[in-house]
Amino acid sequence: MKNTLKTLAVATLLALSVPVTSAFAALQVGEKAPDFKLDAALAGKATTFSLKQALQKGPVVLYFFPAAFSAGCTLEAHDFAEATDEFSKQGATVIGVTAGNTDQIAKFSKLECRDKFTVAADPGAKVAAEYKSTMEMKGQKLSDRTSYVIAPDGKILLSYTDKNPDAHIQKAMDAVKKYRQANPA
Repeated sequence: MKNTLKTLAVATLLALSVPVTSAFAALQVGEKAPDFKLDAALAGKATTFSLKQALQKGPVVLYFFPAAFSAGCTLEAHDFAEATDEFSKQGATVIGVTAGNTDQIAKFSKLECRDKFTVAADPGAKVAAEYKSTMEMKGQKLSDRTSYVIAPDGKILLSYTDKNPDAHIQKAMDAVKKYRQANPA
């Protein structure tokens, strides 16, 4: 039932959405992930996220999403929240990054991310542009829905772009598990 409702919500969102164009093709597997540091929120509290620091702990699941509290982004946040404990067991850190509604990341991290992972604000989609993960919507530059898995050495293990949020979590989990099998803790 949950998956059926989710699929209907996403299909409705996609059918009713304004035309959206992606500006670039995302960075590819094997490329070096650009380092970044952004203002963020975890469990509603302000923090800073540093990719360099997170990679010292293990792989990072970095996912860009268009805007906090939009239908697809909320569904994706719920799914990542449900999977965060399993990502943690695999030694991976989850971080969501958005260029839309950046003033609402604290509230979004508490309500929709369920206090499970950090959400960072990317005003002007500057970091998203470095990752070639931007789109234009209603004349505004936003982060595109793209998921990356980044190895501790900074190399991209997964690069996946799809407007539909459904497969992002499973693809990221598969990449993290494959990395962990090849690099036991």
